[in-house]
Amino acid sequence: MNSSFTAVTLNNGRIMPSVGLGTFQSTKEEVRTAVRTALEAGYRHIDTAYNYKNEDAIGEVLQEFLKSGKVKREELFIVTKLPMIHMEPKLVKHSIDISLKNLQLDYLDLYLIHFPVPFEAMEELMDLKLTRSIGVSNFSISQVERICKVAKYKPVTNQVECHIYWPQKDMFEALEKLGVTITAYAPIGSPGRPQILKGNDDQIVLLEDPVIQRLSQKYGKTPAQVLLRNLLQRGIIVIPKSVTPERIRSNIQVFDFSLTKPEMDEIDGIKFSQQYFYKMGAMFPTHPERPW
Repeated sequence: MNSSFTAVTLNNGRIMPSVGLGTFQSTKEEVRTAVRTALEAGYRHIDTAYNYKNEDAIGEVLQEFLKSGKVKREELFIVTKLPMIHMEPKLVKHSIDISLKNLQLDYLDLYLIHFPVPFEAMEELMDLKLTRSIGVSNFSISQVERICKVAKYKPVTNQVECHIYWPQKDMFEALEKLGVTITAYAPIGSPGRPQILKGNDDQIVLLEDPVIQRLSQKYGKTPAQVLLRNLLQRGIIVIPKSVTPERIRSNIQVFDFSLTKPEMDEIDGIKFSQQYFYKMGAMFPTHPERPW
């Protein structure tokens, strides 16, 4: 990883921008505006999924920018995910073909298994040059370790919930030994998730953490920028989700300041623990491979 933390070199030698635009729960109308704003602001990493039902809207905007010459395809890093409904090996290529058609692309930069399901058929997509890299999402340490022992193409990242209240220290340490990165979703605590918007979530708001608030005031940065900078300095890729143009632009303005080692240590010492996407643990509650 370079000293400015703007990008990460993956285990296959490819370069992944360390800040991407998350698009979870973005409607098609919202995501068009979000992606346009992001690309204009300098983002080149866009994260989506088949399950988000917005790949086609993202594809429309990508084509606008590609055809106008504002960006080149090789400058983009486009990530989407294999859904559980396509987990049978015979459906995997069918699934990526749908996503490529929706996104109006010839290949992906990274294709992730959205939730723990069989991995083997993913490797064929590399041989067919339909994606430049493959990875996983929401996998446990042991699941990634098992894959790496037998994989022809090692997963380049595991996309998981990660922030100062759920720092994934054990995951980071284990994956670092394997040469696998972490991509953090909910890096600022997912303040727009439905239960928060409905006012029925009593969880602690990450953006209001007193340590983060103090550092925000010291550096003249937003709490979100401080949270993102902390993860970047840990070597973690971040995909903050927003549909607000001002916040989208703000979330990538994190390369002009650095947290000191004592400040990083102070954040690391925060004892409060909170997983915001804990309800995903209700999925397959008795399954032996349940990662949550």
